[in-house]
Amino acid sequence: MGPDSAPGPAVPWRKVLWERQPFPDNYVDRRFLEELRRNEGLRHYHYWAVVKEAGFVGQQLSCVAIFITIWLYMEQGLLSPEVLLSSSLVCGLLGYGLHQALTPQVESGCEPRTRLADLQSVTVFLSFTFGFSPVLKTLTESVSTDTVYAMSAVMMLAHLVFFPYAQPSPPGSLSLNAALFASVCLASRLPGALHTFAMLSCALLVFALWPCLLQRLRENAPGHFTGLCVGICIGGVGGLGSQWLGGAVLLALALGSVTLLCPLLLVRLQRHKDNIQGPWDEAEIHEDLSHFLH
Repeated sequence: MGPDSAPGPAVPWRKVLWERQPFPDNYVDRRFLEELRRNEGLRHYHYWAVVKEAGFVGQQLSCVAIFITIWLYMEQGLLSPEVLLSSSLVCGLLGYGLHQALTPQVESGCEPRTRLADLQSVTVFLSFTFGFSPVLKTLTESVSTDTVYAMSAVMMLAHLVFFPYAQPSPPGSLSLNAALFASVCLASRLPGALHTFAMLSCALLVFALWPCLLQRLRENAPGHFTGLCVGICIGGVGGLGSQWLGGAVLLALALGSVTLLCPLLLVRLQRHKDNIQGPWDEAEIHEDLSHFLH
């Protein structure tokens, strides 16, 4: 029953349950809808701001495409492991220097120790990877090629789904492990152990270190972050197009949908949002009850 659904006697109605009143149980007066609130705390999105944030998703998708392109070049013998290792080393050093330059001085109070710890971590990882490269090379010999490719595709998809796009530094353990597992599967199909080592080193650079640098750019250099995301997307489409034209078209369509179409749908659908709060909602206790615990 709506407001004033029963003839109101002279006694005013009160919204209480602990005393008897001459009103039906479902009676409300005209003041009931005065507490109605619509879309309280609604966040208004701007299209280009959403596009900028969606660029992180697009560039991560392009990073996967670039990694697959590098693997295709190595499998076909068009890229030597020595060239890939030297390129990864140069990119890693440049990226680390840029990351240190973008790190606030407050966070780098023990700068020499931090650099030494980073050097130790990289040395340990590269040493173990180089030592186990012959084992990793023969890891999937008893598995069919189609199965290896299927596992790699599923793991790369899991990497993209579970990647922490809001705070990618450090990368999430689930997404990083999925990407490294796919990298091991793909690297085991390359001709030699040095190819495997070079491919896994590249995987560490792309999936573990690159998101940390990109997060620094997003926080401290937003303009450069946007330009870099656009460049990575163009590089992913161009690199994949050099090997598979259909894949490049699909990647371009996916990037356009993720970075342009989905933000437009999000902004357009905000106008249809209608969330109401009022006295019919469950009661919320805001009183500090800490004094009852003593």
